[in-house]
Amino acid sequence: MTAASVSAPPHGATLRIAERFGPTLQGEGPSAGQPALFIRLSGCNLSCSWCDTPYTWDARRFNLRDQRERVPVADLVAWALDHPVPLIVITGGEPLMQQRHLPALAGPLLQAGRRLEIETNGTVTPDPALLVDGLHFNVSPKLDNANVPHKRRIKPAALEALSASGQAVFKFVACNLADLDEIAELVERFAMTQVWVMPEGVTADHVLGRAHLLAEAVIARGWSLSLRLHVLLWGDERGR
Repeated sequence: MTAASVSAPPHGATLRIAERFGPTLQGEGPSAGQPALFIRLSGCNLSCSWCDTPYTWDARRFNLRDQRERVPVADLVAWALDHPVPLIVITGGEPLMQQRHLPALAGPLLQAGRRLEIETNGTVTPDPALLVDGLHFNVSPKLDNANVPHKRRIKPAALEALSASGQAVFKFVACNLADLDEIAELVERFAMTQVWVMPEGVTADHVLGRAHLLAEAVIARGWSLSLRLHVLLWGDERGR
């Protein structure tokens, strides 16, 4: 199915993006290893110390005007449908900061038979228009290791809505075994299911080293372990 055979997005709808790339592989979570296209939105409401995409939000280190562009949603739909890739990942930054126009992007892609994943930090309650079949949320609530104040990174209403939606998996970035206790508290508090733990790192050595440290404890808690496949394959290369 082509862009011409699906409903057109509303005229004038745009999104501020940092980049779009693929086909590549989804590197994280339950879809890891599957061919995917990525649309990375610009802007974030957090400032995690270990963030691997600071060019989407950090004006101290980057000229954000050079790192982003405003693109018509219709152009993004056409670009995505021009590739025969079943999975499209909308990531960031924090995509739900621009969720006003995300239904306009999601609708035609879902109509064309694509699957969508929105990667979010869990601080913004999703618009009900996004709670549709074929769209899933990869929710990554931030822990103390992100060095962001608790009241900024944990928003109960948003996490409750995502957990209750039945469309979310929860993926936590962990650096050490102590992080697992913090994850357990959030899992219990917000009735989270489909819990994934991912070792922090932007090099293969760091990812694998932390994975070895965490693996047995993650198994013992009945959770899943996600490596960062793109890091293992391509390191910190942008657009992968």
